[in-house]
Amino acid sequence: MNAPLWTSDEIAAATGARIGAGFAQATGASIDTRTLEPGDLYFAIKGDVHDGHDFVSAALEKGASAAVVSEDKAPAFGASDRLIVVPDVLEAMRQLGRAARRRTSAKIVAITGSVGKTGTKEAMRLALSRQGTTHASVASYNNHWGVPLTLSRMPRDTEFGVFEIGMNHAHEILPLTGMVRPHVAVITTVEPVHIEFFPSLWGIADAKGEIFSGLEPGGTAVINRDNPYFERMRAHAFASAAGRVVTFGEHEAADIRARRIIVKPDHSIVDATVFGQPLTYRIGTAGRHNALNSLSVLAASHALGADLALVALSFADMKPPVGRGERTMLSIGEAEALLIDESYNANPASMRAALANLGAVELGRGARRIAVLGDMKELGEKGPGLHRELAEAVEANRIDLVFAAGPLMRNLVDALPKAKVADHAETSAELVDAVLAALRPGDAVTVKGSLSMKMALVVKALKERYGASPTAHALKG
Repeated sequence: MNAPLWTSDEIAAATGARIGAGFAQATGASIDTRTLEPGDLYFAIKGDVHDGHDFVSAALEKGASAAVVSEDKAPAFGASDRLIVVPDVLEAMRQLGRAARRRTSAKIVAITGSVGKTGTKEAMRLALSRQGTTHASVASYNNHWGVPLTLSRMPRDTEFGVFEIGMNHAHEILPLTGMVRPHVAVITTVEPVHIEFFPSLWGIADAKGEIFSGLEPGGTAVINRDNPYFERMRAHAFASAAGRVVTFGEHEAADIRARRIIVKPDHSIVDATVFGQPLTYRIGTAGRHNALNSLSVLAASHALGADLALVALSFADMKPPVGRGERTMLSIGEAEALLIDESYNANPASMRAALANLGAVELGRGARRIAVLGDMKELGEKGPGLHRELAEAVEANRIDLVFAAGPLMRNLVDALPKAKVADHAETSAELVDAVLAALRPGDAVTVKGSLSMKMALVVKALKERYGASPTAHALKG
């Protein structure tokens, strides 16, 4: 029988909780009754929209081993013997996360960056899982509740831990990296994301540099050598307990360097050097940004002492997650069209990368590249200009038609030739019918925008109207 994730004694020692007699051990941890599994410990945290205490009864009925509730809410649940009562539920989850970190002997990697965190985390998870028991963040669980939840879920026998750490304000990474205490910390890049909350890109670089403050003594800082703020990030690394800085990129001075990147419609090939030694590998996803982020995975793996040959081989099995480049073939009569789902989120860097990926798709005669784009949020006063500047990427990547949603996208629409503008609306929902009507056999369509723009509505409508089958192949000319 597998060892439990947590026993009542361990939870009491970590949190000082008052534990009901009906609880003995937990096999998992959850904050969401929709995904809760029998045996999970349910944390009734209070979110921006819902209070988890409203779902305690549902969690217990679904088979939760116990519910962690706050002292002031406990009386509402009567005589239940499966309650773990604490002063503050979120703090109790943090305490359990810290306890998980103390008890593990795993090698820990933490990843942040303006763009590419989740994709890099997934590539890191894939690479390390071939070499040992690996635990990693689910989806984009990278904030003040996602990081401690991921820690608290870490099994005892974990050999490698991979944690994604995000932020949209200064000083948000500090407590999270302090909990994770990584042996290796990675910054993928610094771009104008959440710029609304920072005075400049220097501020974003400083906020990302906070990740190095949590490094274990002698740990390794992995930094993008191509980024204009490299020196700023390196200064943060030198101010930390890091014993080493490893760089990656196309820069001639990079320790892990891409000499050549070949981007194909459905994969990429990288010719690299690792501290001067040649290494060529295939990545199972398209995009220059994915190729560059793979270098950071090599750098982190090297720092952990992993087998780089196995790491490089693992890249061939990479698949884009839903909403982050997933490719689907749509059936239009007896022909097909390609849907590239980039709807999860957007910022200027990722938007340009998505347009470049669409531009790389090979089309047959008469087929078109169609971009369905929603507003990029949290850009502050720079927002209008950053949207307008996307016109260059639209032209450079031979995009034939643009559907645009949101008031900020009006700036892009005004900067484009009228022949390229198919439609503009205030919301994604208002574009659905026009996009459905426009699609023709052989076309390739990319859908992208900030999460609040709900661009996934367009993706859902396309799949429902035209059917859908995942594909590893793009259209060929």
